[in-house]
Amino acid sequence: MALFTSRKQQKDIKVTFNNGLLHVEADGKTTAYPLDWYPALQNATEEERADWTLTTTGIRFNKLDVDFLL
Repeated sequence: MALFTSRKQQKDIKVTFNNGLLHVEADGKTTAYPLDWYPALQNATEEERADWTLTTTGIRFNKLDVDFLL
């Protein structure tokens, strides 16, 4: 049986950190979240922040064991 995925189900997500903020860009819209709300991300290294995957509910920072819900 073939499985099909529509383009609407696929999301291109960009995650960046700047000036104490987590920036999440999805569908051409960027939202910023204060890192004060997420101490594990605030104190993380660049390597820890860069190791993330998109899940069905949000973003998982693998090395930090942190889920960020979108």
